Amino acid sequence: MGKLVPYGKVWRAGANEATEIRFYQDVEMAGKNVKAGTYSLFTIPNEKEWAIILSSDLDYWGAYSYKEANDIVRVTGTPSQLDKAVENFTIQFDKKGDQQGVMKLAWDKTVVEVPFKY
Repeated sequence: MGKLVPYGKVWRAGANEATEIRFYQDVEMAGKNVKAGTYSLFTIPNEKEWAIILSSDLDYWGAYSYKEANDIVRVTGTPSQLDKAVENFTIQFDKKGDQQGVMKLAWDKTVVEVPFKY
């Protein structure tokens, strides 16, 4: 992070096509309400804080045509360092409690966690 994926620039959170995420029910992402639906997932990585963005624009190649005006939700997450490198960019959802979870975005030795309620 910071080199191949530069700090302060919109990143499609993966390679090639922008990653899309689908919620089958309304959720709360880091305290913000998100309606059920499909969204593109973008991030703006920085050394101490990341912006995690859900956009209404779908079927994007990269982040070249990203438009902030189409953000549905923008939240922040704090990156932390992993002991072992994650070879392939990974998104993992873990359950925490009955109605709560966390989305983990990991690559190389960086992970960012975003809390969810559903």
